[in-house]
Amino acid sequence: MTALLEVEDLRVAYGKIEAVKGISFKVEAGEVVTLIGTNGAGKTTTLRTLSGLLRPVGGQIKFQGRSLKKTPAHQVVSLGLAHSPEGRHIFPRMTIEDNLRLGAFLRSDKQAIDKDMQRAYDLFPILGERRKQAAGTLSGGEQQMLAMGRALMSQPKLLMLDEPSMGLSPIMMQKIMATIAELKAQGTTILLVEQNAQAALSLADHGHVMEVGNIVLSGTGQDLLHDESVRKAYLGED
Repeated sequence: MTALLEVEDLRVAYGKIEAVKGISFKVEAGEVVTLIGTNGAGKTTTLRTLSGLLRPVGGQIKFQGRSLKKTPAHQVVSLGLAHSPEGRHIFPRMTIEDNLRLGAFLRSDKQAIDKDMQRAYDLFPILGERRKQAAGTLSGGEQQMLAMGRALMSQPKLLMLDEPSMGLSPIMMQKIMATIAELKAQGTTILLVEQNAQAALSLADHGHVMEVGNIVLSGTGQDLLHDESVRKAYLGED
């Protein structure tokens, strides 16, 4: 049976500098798969390439068996990949509600859109309470909730989250991770890029450790969580 997402020998370059150097991994439907690693490892570049924002110089990306190598970003979204980017990229002067509706810009099923809006408010009650406020009035953690809710509005088959806990307080980070766990329980397939290795691996079915553009270690989330080299490098343990 074909995996939902298959990445084979993917290479991505910025000019002459190769940022991703031939990585391979897959994501099965219903799984949470995480990419962990330090800054500059190539994690964000990988997600930007999967979502069509960057073009690979080599390798293959297949989604439901279809090659995405030359697919433009808006078509990638319509196929069922949604990307909640690092830095959130919300529209601060627009209302929370309008930001969410932008996530459904390719859809025309009004009743289903309204149902998904309510789902976003159920996942993130603060957004529902403040839906008519400008998104720029939200805290960093609340803006992350909005970015995730907006990505879910496209009804993705695969939700890609890039550093959802970055810059958040410990309490807000726990809320975001609890929401990811809830989405997993609901059957959402997630590709998670996250610097908080402990939180990411605790949630993940499978994980991959990236260093300077390469995958150097792969395994189940629990195996990596208990791997001595991972614990020393990413969990701050001696």
